[in-house]
Amino acid sequence: MTTEYAGLAGWTPAALPVPGEVRPVVSAPDPVLSRPGPEVDPTSDEVVRLAADLIATMRVSPGCVGLAAPQVGVGAQVFAVDVTGHPKALTVHGTFVLCNARVVEATRWKSGREGCMSVPDLTGDVKRASRLVVEGLLPGTGAPVRLVTDGFEARALQHEIDHCLGLLFLDRVAGAHAIYQRKVYQ
Repeated sequence: MTTEYAGLAGWTPAALPVPGEVRPVVSAPDPVLSRPGPEVDPTSDEVVRLAADLIATMRVSPGCVGLAAPQVGVGAQVFAVDVTGHPKALTVHGTFVLCNARVVEATRWKSGREGCMSVPDLTGDVKRASRLVVEGLLPGTGAPVRLVTDGFEARALQHEIDHCLGLLFLDRVAGAHAIYQRKVYQ
């Protein structure tokens, strides 16, 4: 794992041997959202199916750039991210799923607005690293990945890792003054 995105280059959702099914997204205060998920065996059939389901669910959810296992009711350290086409995204690694991911370096902290499918009525200002190094494992093969990213993709990764640790963006805001009613566009 020595390159900028070692192990991820060439991986696509098609690498998963099963098609994904769309799962319902749970909302706060569902207890699964506030419990740290256990680490998983990324080569297990159950985790491979979960990875495919996360991608399928993310793809049918407008504006969704990431989805973690707890958001579909599964306490596990697995999440999907894809910031492709988002106007705030500068660095884009495409669609990927990571298991047992952890932040190994975080720098250049900035505040930014976040929302979440599991907290559909609110957004909040959250301070996160805008440069990030994350390590995790790919579902199916268990191959290690070291991902270096920045900006919006870094924010999305931290948001999803937080879900796997039992945290919502509301747990990261500076206080009630940094929480807002989500705007509804018609």
